Amino acid sequence: MRKLWWLFIVLGVMVIAAPRVIEWYADREQERLLQAAEHREARLDPSLISSYEQLSGFLEEGSASEDDGTEVSALSVPDEEGLLGIIEITSIDVKLPILEGATMENMRASSVHLSDTASLGSLGNAAIAAHRARTTGRLFNRLDEVQLGDQVIIHTRDKVYTYEVNNILVVEPTDVSVLSSDGNESLLTLITCTPLNVSTHRLIIQAKLMS
Repeated sequence: MRKLWWLFIVLGVMVIAAPRVIEWYADREQERLLQAAEHREARLDPSLISSYEQLSGFLEEGSASEDDGTEVSALSVPDEEGLLGIIEITSIDVKLPILEGATMENMRASSVHLSDTASLGSLGNAAIAAHRARTTGRLFNRLDEVQLGDQVIIHTRDKVYTYEVNNILVVEPTDVSVLSSDGNESLLTLITCTPLNVSTHRLIIQAKLMS
C-alpha cells in the first residue's frame, strides 16, 4: 500500500512538472535554432572549413616573399595551368593574378581562389585571399584602404565581373561564417591578415556582383 501511495505521488509530480519540462526543452531548441541562424558554420561543407583553416595557417606564417616580378603588367591572361584570371581594385591600385588553390607556393606571388568556395562570377560566395605583405602596394598590403562602394573587378579568360564592396569587417582567424552564402547572390569575399605584420585577425572585404 505504501509503495502504491509513493507511486501516486511520483505520478502527480510528473504531471505537474511535465509542462515545465516541455517548456525548458522548447527553450533549449529555440536557442539552438537561433545560434544556427546566427552562425551558419554548421551548414558549411566540412571541406570548406578545412580549406579555410589551412589558409589561415598560411597567412599566419608571415609576409609573402618580396621577390620582384609578381605584378601583372597587362590584363591578358596567360594560358597557364591554375591561372584563373586577374583581380583589380583601382581604388588602391591593386592588380594581381588569381591562382586556383591556397598553397604556400601560390601565395608567394599571387592572390588565390579558395577551391571549395563558389566559382568566380557564379552564384554563391567566392573567396580570394592574399598575404598582406610588408611592402606598400604589394599583394593585399593596402586592402585596409578599401571603402564601401569601391569596385572589385575580376578578369577571366572570357568574362569581366564587376563587384561592389558592401561589407568590411575584422574577424577572428577561426570565423568561417564569412564564407557562408544563401546561394541566391553572387558574392566575393577578400581575405588577408590584420593588423599589418601581426596577423592576429582577418580583414574581410565582401562585395556583391553588379555586372
